[in-house]
Amino acid sequence: MAETQNWVPLGIDTNVPSMARVYDYILGGAHNFAADRQVGSQIETLVPGLRHVARVNRRFLGRAVNFMMDQGIRQFLDIGSGIPTVANVHEVAQERDPAARVVYVDKDPIAVAHSELMLADNRNAAVVNADMRDPDAVLSSPEVRRLLRRDEPVGLLMLLMMHWVPDEDGPEKLVARYRDALPAGSFLAMTHVARDQIDDNVDQAAAVVNRSKSADQMHMRTHAQVSALFEGFSLVEPGLVGCGEWRPFGPGDFADEASMNMFLYAGVGRKD
Repeated sequence: MAETQNWVPLGIDTNVPSMARVYDYILGGAHNFAADRQVGSQIETLVPGLRHVARVNRRFLGRAVNFMMDQGIRQFLDIGSGIPTVANVHEVAQERDPAARVVYVDKDPIAVAHSELMLADNRNAAVVNADMRDPDAVLSSPEVRRLLRRDEPVGLLMLLMMHWVPDEDGPEKLVARYRDALPAGSFLAMTHVARDQIDDNVDQAAAVVNRSKSADQMHMRTHAQVSALFEGFSLVEPGLVGCGEWRPFGPGDFADEASMNMFLYAGVGRKD
């Protein structure tokens, strides 16, 4: 029998795992169900440091947003934003400039519902219920048209998202579609599971995800393949590196175990 909670939108089959809710579980959140926890627990057993990877990825988000703010960016598009947790994009950006504008995008109804609640009183932030593989729906949404100015550079975030896009769906073309909609001076921040930095246990963990009922299937890529997703962007220093190695400020920005810092590639590029 499916779990029911008063925060669950109607029509959600909680017996089918969602990668947004699995990630919420790995981060220690409470908006997940037995099916999500089962997948999360299985992959954590295979990759015991996975919670550190999630933390390192979240810390990279904050550093990337702050870097973009330093470059004058005041509007952000967060693709695949997930279930809200601590240090969300609008919180990082609006702490520095309350007028900063943020649009979140996610296809998971629970992620969208909780984002709507969180942003109910925030006139400078909104959420779009859309699949990132439909850039026209995202870019033409009322929320994007209202908050993001076409003639002003945008900070585009695609964290832990592109490894859900199979090669046959043309990941390079998908990123290019978003890139071409952005004015010069915009930035792209991305994290992606590193194919050439993982061991057999991670392969087994990916197989757990891909065998589950979830529609999300993992497609890991090499450094060269992830670099190709930045076509049309100039990578800023230190380039495409392990997530924990991208401009860390302190111990909280990286994991004690070196392999967990290299589990994800991370980079920020500027559109010239």
